[in-house]
Amino acid sequence: MDHFEFRDGVLHVEDVPLPAIAAAVGTPVYIYSAATLRRHAQVFREGLTGVERKHLAYAIKANPNVAVLRVLANEGYGADVVSAGEMRRALAAGIPAADIVFSGVGKTRAELAAALDEGIGQFNLELEEEGVVLAALAAERGMRAPATLRVNPDVDAGTHAKISTGRKENKFGVPIDQAPAMFDRLAGLPGLDLRGVACHIGSQLFDLAPLEAAYQRIGRLVADLRGAGHTITHVDLGGGLGVPYKSGDMPPSPADYGAMVARVTQGWDAELMFEPGRVIAGNAGVLLTEIVWVKPGVVHPYVIVDAAMNDLARPALYDAWHDFVAVTPTGERMTANIAGPVCESGDTFAMGRDIDAVKGGDLAVFRTAGAYGATMASTYNSRALVPEVLVDGDRFAVVADRIAAETILAAERVPEWLSA
Repeated sequence: MDHFEFRDGVLHVEDVPLPAIAAAVGTPVYIYSAATLRRHAQVFREGLTGVERKHLAYAIKANPNVAVLRVLANEGYGADVVSAGEMRRALAAGIPAADIVFSGVGKTRAELAAALDEGIGQFNLELEEEGVVLAALAAERGMRAPATLRVNPDVDAGTHAKISTGRKENKFGVPIDQAPAMFDRLAGLPGLDLRGVACHIGSQLFDLAPLEAAYQRIGRLVADLRGAGHTITHVDLGGGLGVPYKSGDMPPSPADYGAMVARVTQGWDAELMFEPGRVIAGNAGVLLTEIVWVKPGVVHPYVIVDAAMNDLARPALYDAWHDFVAVTPTGERMTANIAGPVCESGDTFAMGRDIDAVKGGDLAVFRTAGAYGATMASTYNSRALVPEVLVDGDRFAVVADRIAAETILAAERVPEWLSA
């Protein structure tokens, strides 16, 4: 569930009417519900009740706003990060370094060193050379770096090709058939505490079967590694649970997922690690926008909004669906195309969609925008960087400023030889 609902014909987030935020902050603007973030964090944890030893690390890439992270830190969540910048955000939000997992296929030597110096809890290694470098950096510091080897189980997650990560042709992890020999070589390095394995097969998953197949392969690998004399204390099972973006979407619940995990991992005798992201933040946020024009079209009119593909990239990148809902609907409907002002034909959010009837000056929201929304925003077409607001009960605060085009321009320089 989420905390976006209509009261007296006006869409509210918790106890705040959205027009009040538009009046105070302007549009477009991302709006997050703290109550929804807390509820989703609790539901995911409750779904894993059958897993005795677990570590929950929120995948910061889904929504890295430091206020969002603070809400989740207060719920006892660690962080899954893929850059030194995300690590800094997690630490700034009050997440203990020991509860941070550093994932990602392109960690630089500088990032590995910085993470060691912070004392983060685990590195998920993506290739053998990375393990060798990490071990050397740790040994220089008189440390043993806690790590797992990320394995690619060659399982098709059945999701969009651009967010599938567990097939053999994907860039992530090491082939599962090469993992035992690689684990042998890395485990002997003095600067490395290679304590387990990790996997993650994709995002926005609607079927538990691929996850179960991947986990079964990981379970066999764990048994083989132990049979070869290795001590396995941690297994990172990644994330990827889908969320409903439109009516009729039925992703597996955290309870369904947790029951499958408890069954498949029975007897593993390891701490299981999870990296939920979208399932926590997705439905906790909306993108509030104002209708600029309703432009006549050859087939359907174009509803031109002040949000654009630089603010919400998912429809342009993945043909993704986001429900479009009027903030003060009249009950009338219209069929329209929804587009932004950016100078690209790809700057469209929907084509031929049945929506609430709207006119210029009305407010509307794109739903399920709390994950992979503001974090992927840009300033394309020299547009301002979209701001973010957090609502908690009847209070709201700007938690990321709108960065004006003038501010961005002021950071640029013309070289002296061009000044004349």
